[in-house]
Amino acid sequence: MDVGSPSDLLDQPATGPLTAELVNPFMSKYKKAIFERALGAEMTHHLGYSPGDDKPAGSANHRNGSSGRTVLSDEGSLRIEVPRDRHGAFEPQIVGKDARRFTGFDDKIIALYSRSLSVQEVQDLLQEMYTVEGRSQRPSATPFL
Repeated sequence: MDVGSPSDLLDQPATGPLTAELVNPFMSKYKKAIFERALGAEMTHHLGYSPGDDKPAGSANHRNGSSGRTVLSDEGSLRIEVPRDRHGAFEPQIVGKDARRFTGFDDKIIALYSRSLSVQEVQDLLQEMYTVEGRSQRPSATPFL
């Protein structure tokens, strides 16, 4: 099974039992995509405009690329791209500026489901927290992707 993008992998039919060797590379890519999408949404909120839109009048700050950073998650190290702003004032919330560990994200999502929240309610909560849109075409779809 080819490990393409997370959504590509979800669309591929399983041809047999899924093993850790098949799932782990997918989960790393999926988690990376979620982190980077949330960080991008945080940057949009911080600057007050979306990528490709015009800056608000009177705003001198703007996007200034990204820098790579390795964080330790429950499954091991994960290389993510953290967006930067020109003034250096951006303070990411999902993974703090000086944080090197990010653990418990999966546990937090599972805890929401264990409290009988529906997929839509979990998506709504994450959308509210990170100001992003999620897809709800299928129950297994995770917000942000």
